[in-house]
Amino acid sequence: MKLISRWTALALFGLLPVMAMAKPIAFAKGTTLMAEYGAGTMNEVQVFYAPKYWWSAGGGWLELASEDGNKLRHIAYARGNLLAKRWNLPAAQANVFVWGGLGRATGNDFDGSTLARNVGFQTDYETRRVYAAFRSDLQESDRFSHRIDTLQLGWAPYAHDYDTLATWFVVQGRRYTGDLFDGTEITLLVRFFKGGTWIEIGATRDGKVQAMAMFNF
Repeated sequence: MKLISRWTALALFGLLPVMAMAKPIAFAKGTTLMAEYGAGTMNEVQVFYAPKYWWSAGGGWLELASEDGNKLRHIAYARGNLLAKRWNLPAAQANVFVWGGLGRATGNDFDGSTLARNVGFQTDYETRRVYAAFRSDLQESDRFSHRIDTLQLGWAPYAHDYDTLATWFVVQGRRYTGDLFDGTEITLLVRFFKGGTWIEIGATRDGKVQAMAMFNF
């Protein structure tokens, strides 16, 4: 009986922090919708469906802009996501996700469209009060190559349950590599989530707004 209770508690605990950082797979037979406004440098919308807890498929739309706004790239893509590894610890959870996909890209500095390739990974560690996560996402074609690396460190002032409001304070460092923008953005964010709804908002050191929303259903 104690063994059953222990494994039940572990399974439930795995659900509690699942929203601490955006993930391409939330739960089996669930749909995840994400939208991000990245301080005027990038905008992205994604939707994924997970037939199983360990994989999902869907697509997205990404807009990248140069600092001066003179160059724009638009990429529409289809993508598959895989939960490569998960650790369910007594008081924490850790994950490794990988993904890959193909799409079409257009830009105002080249004619027509070009085949775009997308690969990336995410690793994270979470408790109910702290977490750390790193994500790297590469979009490339014969015309360009752009990579976005994101490191997030978060702290919750109180522990939360899945059906109660959670509050997180997050420091984010984001490194852009490519011919549109080459530099690092530091952002302070406040994140709120309850159940399957998650919203965050903040600003970079330059005062540029960053926001993101995620819905699981």
